[in-house]
Amino acid sequence: MSAEEEPTKAANIFDVARLAGVSHQTVSRVINNLPNVRPATRARVEKAIAQLRYSPSPAARALVTRRTRTIGLIVPAVSDYGPTSIAIHFNIAARAARYSVDTVSAVDVDPASTRMLVEGMLRRRVDAIVLVVNDMAVLEVVHALDLNIPLVAAAATMRRDAHLVSIDQYRGARSAVRHLAELGHTRILHIAGPTRAPDTIERMRGWRDELSARRLEIVEPVHGEWTAASAYTLGLELDIRPDSAVFVANDHMAIGLLSALRERDIRVPEDVSVVGFDDVPEAGYLVPSLTTVRQDFAALGELIMQKVLISIEEPDSVTEDTPLATRLIVRQSTRAVDLPDKPVDPLLPAPARGA
Repeated sequence: MSAEEEPTKAANIFDVARLAGVSHQTVSRVINNLPNVRPATRARVEKAIAQLRYSPSPAARALVTRRTRTIGLIVPAVSDYGPTSIAIHFNIAARAARYSVDTVSAVDVDPASTRMLVEGMLRRRVDAIVLVVNDMAVLEVVHALDLNIPLVAAAATMRRDAHLVSIDQYRGARSAVRHLAELGHTRILHIAGPTRAPDTIERMRGWRDELSARRLEIVEPVHGEWTAASAYTLGLELDIRPDSAVFVANDHMAIGLLSALRERDIRVPEDVSVVGFDDVPEAGYLVPSLTTVRQDFAALGELIMQKVLISIEEPDSVTEDTPLATRLIVRQSTRAVDLPDKPVDPLLPAPARGA
């Protein structure tokens, strides 16, 4: 067989991405006519698609013929800002891709209940399932499932998996603790979330690692329930000392802590600095306004939708994604530690004028 007669491998989405000089997510956005792609980039991708004669895999084309253009979304039955924001922004991204979303709330987080919800979604003939994880037990269920449709999980975890997407809770926590340490705080306490929540585990890991790297004291964290009320109760008993600061695992708990400290006549930030996590809309309007770690839930919603589309179109081409970065937002609830004036040794000569 001559070189001309030798069969060539069909192009895939990554070949298109390499030729166009873009990410495979961008190629997916162009294929599915999603917004937020520059015209020049879209034209470059379309040219690469034509040049490579790219089309989705035969398996994906067969799946297309059975599509309902509906995605099942399973979210925890909570009013927490994080899961609620993920659900909202995923719905926005799905609508932009001309998909509808069938949402169910998971009241229980045990494996049996999670499997039952997934099976219910399968009976509704959804094209894919998205699962917002707030308990490690649910994450274990995800890895044990063997489905004939894509399942994408939003979960912060050390584990890397092609079907997991997340915001980098670990580095976000380290940035919060680093900020407090650079302000001169040497005793940085932590009010953590529920013990089995993936976000709790990653934020606590970041807090602990940053303290260890700086050889600062580690006081075992106390755990709240993501609510202002739970942190208010903890804050009434929190051991606040000079040079203390508190890293709180979410903004709602930080609000409860601020109330407890005010009741105890402990001033923020004069007596203690406080940092939250999430950057809820109210954070900038508290007194004092709250220093916090911002999560980009809009970007996460889009990333989840991109992962779903690629899983449908190119099921053998799904790869791991780098967790999305967070951003530290510095406001008035943190300040540098006031160091005492250095005593002057009377035996030393006075410094020269102008020195």
